[in-house]
Amino acid sequence: MSTPIDRSLGCLAVLCAGLALLAGCATNAAQDKRNKDAASYNVQLGLAYLNQGDLQQAKDKLDRAVKQNPDSADVHSARAYLFEHLNDPAQADSEFRTALRIAPHDPQIINNYAVYLCQTGRTDEGVKRFLESARNALYQTPWAAYTNAGVCLHAAKRDDEARTNFQRALQIRPNFPEATYQLANLEFARGELVPARQRIDAYLGSFEETPDLLLLGVRVARAQGDKMAAQRYARKLQLDFPSSDQARALAALDRG
Repeated sequence: MSTPIDRSLGCLAVLCAGLALLAGCATNAAQDKRNKDAASYNVQLGLAYLNQGDLQQAKDKLDRAVKQNPDSADVHSARAYLFEHLNDPAQADSEFRTALRIAPHDPQIINNYAVYLCQTGRTDEGVKRFLESARNALYQTPWAAYTNAGVCLHAAKRDDEARTNFQRALQIRPNFPEATYQLANLEFARGELVPARQRIDAYLGSFEETPDLLLLGVRVARAQGDKMAAQRYARKLQLDFPSSDQARALAALDRG
């Protein structure tokens, strides 16, 4: 008589194998999370050291981060900043492009790359990227991207295009002080004193004053020969922002 087969042992073996596989997956997932968390922490440390000017420590942390999580767009974006500071534009560009390959629709990375392109004289590429950010539905501050595009174009002496982008920013967000300042400053630089003054006064009459706009108001009013208005802007700047760079610039302007 044949011995009956104990199928329970076979099932138990299969079950154990399955549990071992699940345990292995759980272990790998846990390790993967630890690596990602460690990489994120090292990115924060690396950027902090970068801001302090400690390039060696920044490089050590970001080299470690890329080993821990080579597929992180944030890691490669941070490394792009590092190589900018190390005066290695080819490697900085490569890191930005790697970040964009990983996260091609991340508007913040697109915007950061655009800033880099403009700073290195690649105006058309930079403006194209800024406008890509501005039109990205995921980007929460399109007015900032339009303003950055304007700054890039103004630096390249393409003032008509710059003006258009500052105006686009203000159409979306009329109370954005940077776009107001940049547009008024462009007008001032071109000798368009009346619209520059009107723009400054309209902003200061409706929204919170800023030291940039107050200092620009001083300069525009003085160029117009309006001493009383210039004194009014200057007094506000000195009283409301006494420790600002703009207040110090005003003092230097007065001494000069």
